[in-house]
Amino acid sequence: MIRDGYLARWLGREFEASPGADGEIRLYTPEPTDGFEELRPGRYRRIVPGSEVEELRYVRTTCAWRGERFVIVGEHEGWLRVEYAGGLAPVAERLGLDRIDHGVWQTWAPQAEIEDVREEFI
Repeated sequence: MIRDGYLARWLGREFEASPGADGEIRLYTPEPTDGFEELRPGRYRRIVPGSEVEELRYVRTTCAWRGERFVIVGEHEGWLRVEYAGGLAPVAERLGLDRIDHGVWQTWAPQAEIEDVREEFI
């Protein structure tokens, strides 16, 4: 599974999360859970005070492609959307990456070419 976003531990369980500016944490789950409201099929949310959250951290999935480090930012039908993490424009250009913004380079890579997939916690 490719994860990129906040995770919160609440009541001993891990949830996708979104911290709010008001100190509250929005918790998300794909299945009906007591106290969670349905936002749409397969997406449920509960808002809790930040003080009730045992842990809040950010996770991203990284990989190697063509010998360079990338962050996986999406997936579709056997392809992964990867963002170059090396920060060197000449390397990004050599790899034929698309420049999305200043210093941001991405491409679609065949999943079969991706190596060393791991989660990093920030």
